[in-house]
Amino acid sequence: MIDHDVVIVGGGLAGCRAAVEIARMNPSLSVAVIAKTHPIRSHSVAAQGGMAASLKNVDSEDSWEAHAFDTVKGSDYLADQDAVEILTREAPDVVIDLEHMGVLFSRLPDGRIAQRAFGGHSHNRTCYAADKTGHAILHELVNNLRRYGVHIYDEWYVMRLILEEEQAKGLVMFRIRDGHLEVVRAKAVMFATGGYGRVYNTTSNDFASTGDGLAMTAAAGLPLEDMEFVQFHPTGVYGVGVLISEAVRGEGAYLVNSEGDRFMKTYAPSRMELAPRDITSRAIVKEIRAGRGIHRDGSAGGPFVHLDVRHLGREKIMSRIPFAWEEAHRLLGVDAVHEPIPVRPTVHYSMGGIPTNTDGQVRSGDETLVEGFFAAGETACVSVHGANRLGSNSLLECVVYGRRTGAAIARYVQNRKLPDLNETPYLSEARQRIQTLLDQRGEHRINTVRQAFQDCMTDHCGVFRTEEVMQAGLQKLQTIRQQAGNIFLDDKGKLWNTELIEALELQSLLTVGEIILTGALNRKESRGSHCREDCPDRDDVNFLQHTMAYYSPAGIELRYRPVTITQFQPQERKY
Repeated sequence: MIDHDVVIVGGGLAGCRAAVEIARMNPSLSVAVIAKTHPIRSHSVAAQGGMAASLKNVDSEDSWEAHAFDTVKGSDYLADQDAVEILTREAPDVVIDLEHMGVLFSRLPDGRIAQRAFGGHSHNRTCYAADKTGHAILHELVNNLRRYGVHIYDEWYVMRLILEEEQAKGLVMFRIRDGHLEVVRAKAVMFATGGYGRVYNTTSNDFASTGDGLAMTAAAGLPLEDMEFVQFHPTGVYGVGVLISEAVRGEGAYLVNSEGDRFMKTYAPSRMELAPRDITSRAIVKEIRAGRGIHRDGSAGGPFVHLDVRHLGREKIMSRIPFAWEEAHRLLGVDAVHEPIPVRPTVHYSMGGIPTNTDGQVRSGDETLVEGFFAAGETACVSVHGANRLGSNSLLECVVYGRRTGAAIARYVQNRKLPDLNETPYLSEARQRIQTLLDQRGEHRINTVRQAFQDCMTDHCGVFRTEEVMQAGLQKLQTIRQQAGNIFLDDKGKLWNTELIEALELQSLLTVGEIILTGALNRKESRGSHCREDCPDRDDVNFLQHTMAYYSPAGIELRYRPVTITQFQPQERKY
């Protein structure tokens, strides 16, 4: 058994920022970060556009209150406003702290940090490093892990959370290189495992984004919050799903249909291409449905619209959004200086997740917390995003709540002993689970089952939803779950058995997908990213509350928790 004071699962921005904060506050603590990829390869590194903060470098009229209102309005009033206040108040300070760590933000001519426009924000407040902001931040945080002596277990897969007597005591993991199993015991466990984009068949998320932390939390009998709210980013590269950053629209790109019309004037006349993501994604799907999408030969009636940056000119494109140009050229052979980029919505972000309070401690119910268990970042739901996240608030959440949760953990573990834990039954169970998968003589290949599942989620719980379609999706999911229990692995070995990882990830995906569909089916309203064509109106009387979903093999139980409202009363959301 391996002992640490604190163990953090996930090597992205939230996990790394928490680890740095713990080490800063108490250098004597033994802190470990466990990641199934190397931390530098965490999905945070792909974040492009920037992070919002009311620094007032470009717009002196900005304020944290304006940032908070934009965030709450963007959330369709489902965000918890106490958490949003912390997010927006602390934003300028965390940006300056990152700068002092060495993050190379883009600059104004006078040397101050540059800030650009972003969707749903009323002021130019998004700080950025060209269009590679996540890359710039994560590299400095990982450097600081080394500096502070944080122990990194890279390419270890965490199989389960050990929860006894409502206390998190550790976890079970195995080394992907050789299949070696270990139990890790700790005074505090933090999950920062990111999102679940691979639940769907087209996503901006990397292949590691399979919702493992969420599934392990659900398997331990703890709730997941607001999982029906899945963000579709409006501008995924057609046919690939890889993102063209919102920074591109922030710099002035146009969305154009087959008639050459900037159609966003119909849907959000005051904000145009910089409307919130849920509104923009629905607008693109409506244009495609109405026959105003585009084919590859330029004719009408196709499956995508155009994102046009040609009017910006080569110099601005190559200096402000070079990665977007590079991605379009690499993936489609499109030179964005001379040609528009084909785009359509792609699954991007999970607003829901593991419910926490504002110190990152995990909730087991409305009023109760789990001893020793914390979460932050995209895998968590402190609910600063509610039903729809504004662009450039996710990096901010990772850093603000990563830092805040790290500080809470450093205080929590002071003068605490390591918990009593018998590792034997957990190692035995893990060995049995792995051996069963290796020995299983099933009928189905993992890829076939996973593809059927991803297609099911995409077809039955997409940008637009109805009860009939989602009911059919849940029924189909039960068939797919039976197939998933009857898979076979070609690779029976222990060395770099990626097929075994995929089998375990498939189980995570199935759990998360069923919770998403169940929550969506039972939320009979349209709010933010959750758009019910059979329930087109927002229903504050019945659904101004958070969904709390408890998973078991027998079915999913839904309960609800009130939204925290402090400053901004819900009103109609118009742009």
